[in-house]
Amino acid sequence: MIRVTVFCDSEHRYQGIDLCGHAGDALNPREGQELVCAAVSALTLNMANSVEQFTEDPFQADEDETDGVFRFRFTSSISPESELLINSLVSGLLDIEEEYGEPYIKIRFEEV
Repeated sequence: MIRVTVFCDSEHRYQGIDLCGHAGDALNPREGQELVCAAVSALTLNMANSVEQFTEDPFQADEDETDGVFRFRFTSSISPESELLINSLVSGLLDIEEEYGEPYIKIRFEEV
């Protein structure tokens, strides 16, 4: 299962995101798990690349493909463009969770 933690401030503005895991089990594959993994990866990497390409907002990001880990954090206040990009990412992930749910993806929100 892909476990997603969305970090938000006290005003519910998104500040970062952690993803960990894969959408399924290699030993017991389920229909759709590759689709979910690909969709989550595409949305997440597109958001990070877009923040880097289209904004000046500083962030930290790291990934480990083997373990299915991706971490992204803004390191200061963010522009409206970055806010739109991360809002779009979270919206897309919530849509995937609504469509596929467990055992593929689980999203939780954490105030920082």
